Amino acid sequence: MDFSKLCVFFGLAAMLHAAYSATQHRTYLRLTEQEFTILPIDIIVQCFFGLIFTCYGVVHVAGSFREICASAELESKTWDMLGNRQAFYSFCHRGMAINYRKEEEEEEDS
Repeated sequence: MDFSKLCVFFGLAAMLHAAYSATQHRTYLRLTEQEFTILPIDIIVQCFFGLIFTCYGVVHVAGSFREICASAELESKTWDMLGNRQAFYSFCHRGMAINYRKEEEEEEDS
């Protein structure tokens, strides 16, 4: 098994154990009728290191990152094409209904 996958596994296991420990601590405080103020430092540290190990492992399991090369795609386009956003074109809008009503009123007046 790869080192990065082991980091993910142990990191997740550490976070699950920290969550279980936090639950047990809260239960202990309820049973002894003490007020909850803060989690013990060992649970916080375990959760933090589990998060760090998991993040490290996930980043390295994902593989090598590639650069985003948008310049090659943008070289063939003009400035007019860059400002033209076809996704925002809307042909079914309320202006059609207003125009349609005006045409009906003009036909009724005639």
